[in-house]
Amino acid sequence: MADVQSSDNHRKPPGPIRAKKTSTRIDFTPMVDLGFLLITFFMLTTTLARPQIMALVMPDKTPDKAEIQDSKVLTLLLGAQNKVYWYEGIEQPELDSTDYSAGGLRRVILDKMERVNAKWGLEHYEDSRSKTTKNGSLLTVLIKPMRNARYQNLVDALDEMAVCRVRYYMILDVSAQEEAFIHNPIAGMVFTPEQQKKAVY
Repeated sequence: MADVQSSDNHRKPPGPIRAKKTSTRIDFTPMVDLGFLLITFFMLTTTLARPQIMALVMPDKTPDKAEIQDSKVLTLLLGAQNKVYWYEGIEQPELDSTDYSAGGLRRVILDKMERVNAKWGLEHYEDSRSKTTKNGSLLTVLIKPMRNARYQNLVDALDEMAVCRVRYYMILDVSAQEEAFIHNPIAGMVFTPEQQKKAVY
């Protein structure tokens, strides 16, 4: 509300008649109420940021589960200083390393996926959202964060799974044989049959 205050004297000043001088005072109390109403309105109507959820395919521990062929497996060892060690299969593997760039880890995954598709073909499956039949790779990626890896490294690796459309990937612990393999790649890595099943499942 705005009030107009006038300074009117009962006594007429001598001389010519002048216009009355008025002072304006604005009351901002209704504006404060309107501000709180707007804040309340936006708080009630605004949708808060929802956390993004990424579905993980965890290993099936049922004993009758079919074993994964060695040529379908790609193992990623997430190390320190944003370094990724990787090897294929579990029989006489050769250790290599790369980074998280598009020409690094993504290229390794796509190259392995092409070889798996060429040897084993594509898998037909029904999409859970669209209920349509799609084709997917049979590649299985084992993601194993090491103790000196950062949390962001695991997030980057999972992002690459989504970008490359890897259907089967698991997060597992690093074995003692793999840690020794990183420190001494020339010596190689030897798994017993029991350790092989544990490494994949």
